[in-house]
Amino acid sequence: MFKDLIGSVQELNVIKKKAEGFILTDGKEEILLPNNQIESEIKELDQNLSVFIYQNRSKEIVASTIIPEVTLDSYGWAEVEEVVPNLGAFVNIGVDKAFLVSKDELPFKKSVWPKEGDFLFVSLEKDKKGRVFAELISESEVIEDLEAAPQSLLNDKVTGRVYRSTKAGSFVLTEQGYRGFIHPNERKDEPRIGETVEARIIDVKSDGTINLTLRPLKQDVLKDDAEIIYSYLIENDGVMEFTDKSSPDEIRDTFQISKAAFKRALGTLMKERKIIQKSGKTYIQHEE
Repeated sequence: MFKDLIGSVQELNVIKKKAEGFILTDGKEEILLPNNQIESEIKELDQNLSVFIYQNRSKEIVASTIIPEVTLDSYGWAEVEEVVPNLGAFVNIGVDKAFLVSKDELPFKKSVWPKEGDFLFVSLEKDKKGRVFAELISESEVIEDLEAAPQSLLNDKVTGRVYRSTKAGSFVLTEQGYRGFIHPNERKDEPRIGETVEARIIDVKSDGTINLTLRPLKQDVLKDDAEIIYSYLIENDGVMEFTDKSSPDEIRDTFQISKAAFKRALGTLMKERKIIQKSGKTYIQHEE
């Protein structure tokens, strides 16, 4: 029965043309290939086609010549179409049917659940009742198909997607197929599962996996902090009550940085002769 073949790719024979599409057979049963699921023109009958079997949004079991990356036998990236808090995330694999990734598969923290437009790395699975759903890739399956990163990539920037989120950190698959890990100390905000991130490689392990950081280089942070402080001065007529003697809490409340970072940024601005401190205040230093 074709019901038992949902989620798989089959070789079927074209036997009839109808207004709504073509009729295919495996020699025992017939199935409809709808017009909107035909990728290339079918010019003759009695030819064999590779098709994907699935249940469409109307609950009809149909065939498609659009073969998705995601099947019962293969993994692929699927775009998140909708997130339902009590169910999970529905993903689009390329046919007119969304497949559910159960909430039990998603992180415990809903703040790192995927959003619409994110991509999850999934395959199709079938439960005991014959229902087909999407399932996230497991760590063992990632390791089996691991692409080893060369040492020469150290400090390079890479783009990837988060495929797993745990208390230990975030796991990423890069565009090149490398497995990356982001420790909580190497990020300001925890990325969502399915989110696309740009990160810097801070270590290439002996097994070819990489450690990543979402934090900018120290000199870039220093530059950004100095720009924030200088912009604050401009907005306040060139003077502020804050100095290197200000309290950490006041600094964090106003600039969202630590006192140590604040002092480093002040030091940079002083070296560049952009500011001076006097009488318990900080001023923009104008050229004389």
